[in-house]
Amino acid sequence: MLRKTALRVTRPRVAVLSAVREHPHADTDSIVGVVRRELPKVSRQAVYDVLRALTEAGLLRRIQPMGSVARYEARVGDNHHHLACRSCGAIVDVDCAVGAAPCLAASDAHGFTIDEAEVIYWGLCSSCSPDPAAEQNS
Repeated sequence: MLRKTALRVTRPRVAVLSAVREHPHADTDSIVGVVRRELPKVSRQAVYDVLRALTEAGLLRRIQPMGSVARYEARVGDNHHHLACRSCGAIVDVDCAVGAAPCLAASDAHGFTIDEAEVIYWGLCSSCSPDPAAEQNS
């Protein structure tokens, strides 16, 4: 994958790409921790640089839900969206709501040629949602 994008294959790049694939939606600190298990001497700045290079090359996608730090994922190029929990911050992928990219048509494109839509659905995950049965018994 790295060679196809004209990026040199280096141990930090391979380690970061692997970490993001194994831990989708991980933040930078989490990725640094995973990479350092394999490459203990890698610097935080090196991981930041690799994340930027892989994102610019289209091998990773950077998302930043409102109120959250940047997170990275290896699922790219399919215009999928995300579900985000307001309580615990969990993020999961959800396929495009309707049709192919772009799956949403703007009410007024203001002259833009739209080629991607980014949607984040907000709510509570099943772990954070109140138990309906417990609420009924209260």
